[in-house]
Amino acid sequence: MKRTSLGLAVLAIAGLTVTAPAAASAAVSGSADPGPETCRQGYVWRVAKPSDLVCVTPATRAQVAADNAARHGRWTTGAYGPHTCVVPYVWRNAYNGDDVCVTTGQRDLAAADNGQSSARKVLAKLWITRYTIGPKDNGDGTATTTSTDSIARLKLNGSHYNFGTVKLAIRWSHNDALYWHASVTAKQASGYPGGAFGYLTGKFDCSAKGKPANAYAYAYDTMSGRFSARVPVRIGCAVL
Repeated sequence: MKRTSLGLAVLAIAGLTVTAPAAASAAVSGSADPGPETCRQGYVWRVAKPSDLVCVTPATRAQVAADNAARHGRWTTGAYGPHTCVVPYVWRNAYNGDDVCVTTGQRDLAAADNGQSSARKVLAKLWITRYTIGPKDNGDGTATTTSTDSIARLKLNGSHYNFGTVKLAIRWSHNDALYWHASVTAKQASGYPGGAFGYLTGKFDCSAKGKPANAYAYAYDTMSGRFSARVPVRIGCAVL
């Protein structure tokens, strides 16, 4: 099926450009974006030391602070120097050089939290896949297709969001005008950390050899104010 590029004016006449609502028209520059170290709802930075940004539960952070405050009373001079732990404590090892003495349970928890930290952050990952429309079963042994069913469309996929509303948008690269937007609910999905989603936009994938991207897609985590990276796409084609 042949596809041809349409000018922006034609798209506007066709109703393919829309006015962005307040939430979708937030500054894509991300000037207020809290950054990749943002923890998902329910988690906070551990701060076993000031630069420790591993995401843990508030109860764990409180325990870490208590252990830090008690560290001098748990040290003795011994086989491992002046910071040898008195029995039954062991070094926490939450980070390299962490010699705060804690219970073995807290040491194991620190290791587990280290392994889970990235899955607890709003990394706002976004990627594009393509899909086509399958034949419609007419219920009488026949199936119907349309002339555009075989043309690939854009699907926006994401992981590492808060559970809840994520705003999706596609904007033209040359003037940052909004081309398309929608909202999706990020949910738990097997194999994908945090809130995840897959959204069928219904918009044609206009990429082709010699046709560079002319737009970008992005996602906005409404709970944290975190933006995804911009993902290049090509839009604005029609079927003849």
